[in-house]
Amino acid sequence: MNNFWKYLAHDPATVKRIWESVKETMAPGALDAVTKEMIHLAVSVTNGSGYCIANHSAAARKVGMSEKMFGELMAVVGMANEINRLANGYRVPIDAAFER
Repeated sequence: MNNFWKYLAHDPATVKRIWESVKETMAPGALDAVTKEMIHLAVSVTNGSGYCIANHSAAARKVGMSEKMFGELMAVVGMANEINRLANGYRVPIDAAFER
């Protein structure tokens, strides 16, 4: 059992809720396991969660992420974060074509 679950163990309701969410979200579906782990890794990097970066880097490698894939993922995360910050800083309005 990893430290995340050990720390949540004092709150059984939270453990149950989070575990059910993880099982449902990470189950086989339209996205494969490596894609799901890489998304989780990208979000962890963006949020600055060292624990989740370590955990999901290992998990993504275990299901097939190569070092080349990791490098490209980090490049996309860095580029996307820069663009997001610029768009937010300039307060760029959303194009009508992108509205739903």
